[in-house]
Amino acid sequence: MPSVFLKTYGCQMNERDSEAVAARLLARGFDLAPSEEAADIVLLNTCTVRQSAEEKAWNKMQALLADRRRQNGRRVLGMLGCMAQACGGDLLERLPGIDLVVGTRKLHRVPDFLGDLLEGRRAAICETGDEPGSQNALREHLDPAARPRPAVTAFVNIMQGCNHRCAFCVVPKTRGPERSRPLPEIVDECRQLIDRGVREITLLGQIVNRYGRHEMADIDGRSPFVQLLEAVDALDGLERLRFTAPHPDGYGADLVEAYARLPKLCESAHLPVQSGSDRILHLMRRGHTVEQFRSLVDQLRRVRPGIGLITDLIVGFPGETDADFEATLDLVRQVEFDQAYLFKYSHRPDTPAAAMPDQVPLGVREARHAELIKTVDEIAARRYQQFLGRHVQVLVEGPSRKNARRWTGRTRCHKIVLLEGSDRQLGQLIDVRITRTGRYTLYGDSAWIGMD
Repeated sequence: MPSVFLKTYGCQMNERDSEAVAARLLARGFDLAPSEEAADIVLLNTCTVRQSAEEKAWNKMQALLADRRRQNGRRVLGMLGCMAQACGGDLLERLPGIDLVVGTRKLHRVPDFLGDLLEGRRAAICETGDEPGSQNALREHLDPAARPRPAVTAFVNIMQGCNHRCAFCVVPKTRGPERSRPLPEIVDECRQLIDRGVREITLLGQIVNRYGRHEMADIDGRSPFVQLLEAVDALDGLERLRFTAPHPDGYGADLVEAYARLPKLCESAHLPVQSGSDRILHLMRRGHTVEQFRSLVDQLRRVRPGIGLITDLIVGFPGETDADFEATLDLVRQVEFDQAYLFKYSHRPDTPAAAMPDQVPLGVREARHAELIKTVDEIAARRYQQFLGRHVQVLVEGPSRKNARRWTGRTRCHKIVLLEGSDRQLGQLIDVRITRTGRYTLYGDSAWIGMD
């Protein structure tokens, strides 16, 4: 059978989609190629949330098409995911020669579409329509035999789409409306992963803490999402439970309380605030105020002292003044996040923000972005320094991507730790003494590793 190379752009959700597509391809007899040069089929799973990610995928496909023309090759080339969903048939016209365009709600059919192309039943395929039940389709995971090492951690999709419609975001267009999977099916998928040796599971959703709100009822004041957390937390063999990406509005009292009550729910939280200015938050259509956000942070730190907090911030949103930006800096200094994903506002077609007046010049956006990075990095460095000399529990996930001589894992509060290790420690919870810190990284002394 032909070999497929699947390249992923964007977030953890895209990575999870790619893994599920790869598992389906293997089940249909396709091989997974180690590189695009060795592949008969190259598929790009794309992201369109930021212009930079879209441009990377666009330029890559143009290069692949040009290379195929130069070599008079027959390699099949396709684009999947959010960019395919947003652009649809336009890609067939703007990228002459592309063979396959598959949107977010048809990804589970990629093996079928490739079969049609290879057997000559269709010349070129563009499939971006909706499909009822597509949120339930991508639940496959790569078999351990298809990996160099068994997976210690895993992502599990629990829902599809988003209804929030933030003014800057294209996700409602590319991922569609919110649709949640049945709770028993999610729990069963988690149980199967644990049976394969997975020790940590991260539940995924576009606004993950709004899971089930259209399909399920609250029970004794517990939202459907908290009910799901309870069910997964109760599974034997699981050590750690996380979730991403939530919305501050979805943190009810029951979810805050769950951090204190569920032993496997890790003391880390991703809280995308986006701005420290109430005026900008209103323009963004975020639905929360700065004071409400601060109150949530206080509640979480009260129930789980030492909780690791990560946020998302956008600078240069249309209409952002110097005072608005200073308010964001003030919020960052007051909250002291452990980590932040920082973005210059990116003009996305067909979003309300694209048509707003007072677009901020690129030079101003870049200057504010640089200043925010400097502020966040200084705060994070101080917070990471506090771990020096401390013992932390680390789940060993495998060799470091940047240095194969070191192994990597994470603390419960989501700090990356590099240490000396071996295959014997893969998947183990070990005690590590932190001897130095780097940029968003902790280093552990192997002499202090507690062997099981």
